[in-house]
Amino acid sequence: MTRTGKIFSWTFSILVLLLAVLVLIIVFFDWNRIKPPLNAKVSEELHRPFAINGNLAVIWQREPDEGGWRAWVPWPHVVAEDLSLGNPDWSKQPQMVTLKRVELRISPLALLAQRVVIPRIDLTEPNAELQRLADGRANWTFKFDPKDPNAEPSNWVVDIGAIKFDKGHVTLDDQTLKTSLDVLIDPLGKPIPYSDIVGDKAAKTTQDKVGAPQDYAFALKVKGQYHGQNLSGQGKIGGLLALQDSSKPFPLQAQAKIGDTRIELAGTLTDPLNLGALDLRLKLAGDSLGNLYPLTGVTLPDTPPYATDGHLIAKLHDDAGAKFTYEKFNGKIGSSDIHGDLTYVASQPRPKLSGALVSNQLLFADLGPLIGADSNDKPKTGSAQSKQPADKVLPVDEFKTDRWRAMDADVEFTGKRIVHSEKLPFTDLYTHLILNDGELSLEPLRFGVAGGKLDAQIRLNGRTEPLEGRAKLTARGFKLKELFPTFEPMKTSFGELNGDANISGRGNSVAKLLGGANGSLKMLINDGAISRELMELAGLNVGNYVVGKIFGDKEVKINCAAADFDIKTGLASTRLFVFDTENAIIYIDGTANMATEQLDLTVTPESKGWRLISLRSPLYVRGKFIKPDAGVKPVPLLLRGAGMVALGVIAAPAAGLLALVAPSGGEPNQCAPLLEQMKAGKAPVTVKPTK
Repeated sequence: MTRTGKIFSWTFSILVLLLAVLVLIIVFFDWNRIKPPLNAKVSEELHRPFAINGNLAVIWQREPDEGGWRAWVPWPHVVAEDLSLGNPDWSKQPQMVTLKRVELRISPLALLAQRVVIPRIDLTEPNAELQRLADGRANWTFKFDPKDPNAEPSNWVVDIGAIKFDKGHVTLDDQTLKTSLDVLIDPLGKPIPYSDIVGDKAAKTTQDKVGAPQDYAFALKVKGQYHGQNLSGQGKIGGLLALQDSSKPFPLQAQAKIGDTRIELAGTLTDPLNLGALDLRLKLAGDSLGNLYPLTGVTLPDTPPYATDGHLIAKLHDDAGAKFTYEKFNGKIGSSDIHGDLTYVASQPRPKLSGALVSNQLLFADLGPLIGADSNDKPKTGSAQSKQPADKVLPVDEFKTDRWRAMDADVEFTGKRIVHSEKLPFTDLYTHLILNDGELSLEPLRFGVAGGKLDAQIRLNGRTEPLEGRAKLTARGFKLKELFPTFEPMKTSFGELNGDANISGRGNSVAKLLGGANGSLKMLINDGAISRELMELAGLNVGNYVVGKIFGDKEVKINCAAADFDIKTGLASTRLFVFDTENAIIYIDGTANMATEQLDLTVTPESKGWRLISLRSPLYVRGKFIKPDAGVKPVPLLLRGAGMVALGVIAAPAAGLLALVAPSGGEPNQCAPLLEQMKAGKAPVTVKPTK
């Protein structure tokens, strides 16, 4: 062997020997010796006490998942036991996290490319106590020393594939959310296939979309408070949380009760590292949709008890903001069915709720809570415990305008068929609700009523205090025979009711809005009939008395009824209120005070022709809306038009009411000649009945 060959041989042998010595040192090195400097370094970086209190070992093993020659390269498997991470100084608890054991393996070849590749980390008995104070300080937020702005960024990359865990315990005390939770995680006795929980069809859909979910491996139990409301629940989750494979679905299943709200869900979480997306079957039930606001931040109206079942899809990193879609849901609100799709986007400057809802059979009584009209019922849960006063008709429950600026909304609602009583002949409903920076509009709010339509445009400005409201209503073509279907004399009538109202006011409830309202109300009825029986059917005891006093027990045909009210600061005053019947013309004069809910009306009949009405004095109707009183005024009837009706005063209202005159069933409207005479400043012509 030449001298050069000997030198090369010796050099190679020494290198092999050194490598062998290095391998032996690494394999047999007591890694516990580096724990003190390692603990100190991590504590210094995190500004928290960190310690590996148990054994620290590195075991070299071949990686079976590697192929070819790479399979012969051993990987270091790091095992650390009894780990703890302390809390910041302000916390009263010494430890934030404790772990019985952590195991991970590192790809040695990836280190050559400055990549720390850890396919999986196994956590044994994790225990975490999470805290956040009212001032926002949280123990899961770490303080790091500022880096030199001129320093080069590190070229090293950490790549963690998945986290596997077993039974654990997590507590959360969050003073900012008024939330305190205690969560226990325990292995199931036997893994449960995903399809056993969600069904074969849903499992196949999930597999086709994002891949096959893993089995449920752990059981969850949670108790405590969420947003100040008692919470209890249980559920199941998978055992391996994939961090790098964002398409790998992680299974979730839970049932929980928060306050009066009951929640059931089953489905998957994908991209858990970034909380990327949820795909769940979600069931919700509770006493009122309005009670979801403190839990979700979504502004919904107060309703009767509800239950829904639908499909929740969440894209938590959508460009416009986290997007939640509750699609193809079905349910009930009160006794009404509800179906549709809703989308909630956590956009800026405010989140927005949009969608379309449909009810095939809507119980009219279930609409009452939307304006506080259910307040005579049992006290509401939550913060609103008030009842409607026994002597009040107008709803006093206040609108929750403080919630209106929390989000925007654009929602359409269709009620295809309304179930109602004979006193409320509503047939269908459509409305388009817009909520924009605290201003709520229903444009249109449209009801089908007795063969006609009630169209309303309503705007409520919750940005002001008190609320400013405006309502414009148009009633057209209400058929009298459908308004009073059980009243025999009306069954052959071609008569209709038409009306207009334009009202504005300020106040945080319907009662306060109307109590200070300004505007007008106009109404025409033609070709109808009236009797004590009709008043009884309508539940109007005072009307029963008045009609009985004027006409006795017989039915009387109405040629025309015309009303025009001027409303100022809640006081509705009659500009014109007249009934033209076959026997008499009835004039009504006075006020309805909506602030005090007091009536003060005078009813004065004029007999037609030679047929005299037995009544010799005018009538009065006074008292509370809910129970007015009626009687005979102690003054004689005045002569026609003298002091009772100033025709010059009623000419303008009569002219305004002519716009409501429309043909009824092809027949001339009998209100037209009456109003034309009044418009001309003439007393209505009375026709002598035949003897």
